Parts: sequence; structure tokens; C-alpha cells
Amino acid sequence: MVLPILTYPNDFLRNPTEPVAFPLSKEMQKLTKDMIDTVRKADGIGLAAPQVGKSVKLIIVNLEKSDVPLMALYNPKIIEKSFSKSEIEEGCLSIPGVFGMVKRPKKVTVQAQNAQGKVIKFEDNGWIARVAQHEIDHINGRLIIDVIKKYTQGEEIVKQWKKEKTL
Repeated sequence: MVLPILTYPNDFLRNPTEPVAFPLSKEMQKLTKDMIDTVRKADGIGLAAPQVGKSVKLIIVNLEKSDVPLMALYNPKIIEKSFSKSEIEEGCLSIPGVFGMVKRPKKVTVQAQNAQGKVIKFEDNGWIARVAQHEIDHINGRLIIDVIKKYTQGEEIVKQWKKEKTL
């Protein structure tokens, strides 16, 4: 089932998240499947549980169009990152119409659990690293508008939100 994606300035996107318990409950299995359906339908490359209104540490990395198998990662965290960084334009399904340059570590090591609860670790210096960092930010209440160095589209939208928040 495709879930509605929350959009900024919805405060839920800033909520702390809880770890996923194992074995996975039926509800968590359904959430995972629904999030996969949702990210595919939205033609997104990643999705985090807070974006669909759930305060749990679950992210989906969807790079199937680049021949990378889809990944559901539970309780993911970055355990190592390179000193060298790269700056790439990012957008977000929860912040439609806003794009900007975001500087992130080029290479990261991610530790997470798979659907069976097995701890997995992987290192990447490509799109998986980029998407994982973006989605892990989500489960920590951090959004691209917190890290954009230079807007390429939608800066006026963000300025309006900030103005409304101060009123």
C-alpha cells in the first residue's frame, strides 16, 4: 500500500525515532513493504520512516534503476566516514520543489540490521553512501534544508517557511 509522504513544515519530520525490535512484528513487516511501495511509486531513491509518519529507525535505499538491489535497513548508523567530502545537488520527497548543494563525506561505513535482525556492515563511496547519509539524517530529525550550502531551486519557499515560523 502506498503511504502518504509527510512534507515540511510538518513538525513530525523532526521527531526522535525509536530502534526497531527483532524479530520484526507483523506491523513492522507491513510498514517495510508499504515504504518500498511508496518509494517506488514516488520514483524516489530513498525513504525514511519519519517521512511516512512513523518514529522508527527504518530506511529504504532504492537504487534499482542503477542496478543496485533495494535495501531495507533497520537501526542504521554511520560508524565511519571519510575526511574527504563531495558536494552534490540533493532534493527530498518531503520537501518538494527545493533542491540544493549538500556537502557530505565521500565514503561512509554503515552498520544496520537486515530483516532477520542480522547486523550488517558495508562501506560505499557512491550513491549508496549518499542516499544512506540523507536517510539516516531523517531518522535523526535532520533535513536537507539544515545542510544545504547553496540552493539551486526553491530557496524562496524555505525563506517563506522560516518567516512564518518566526511570526
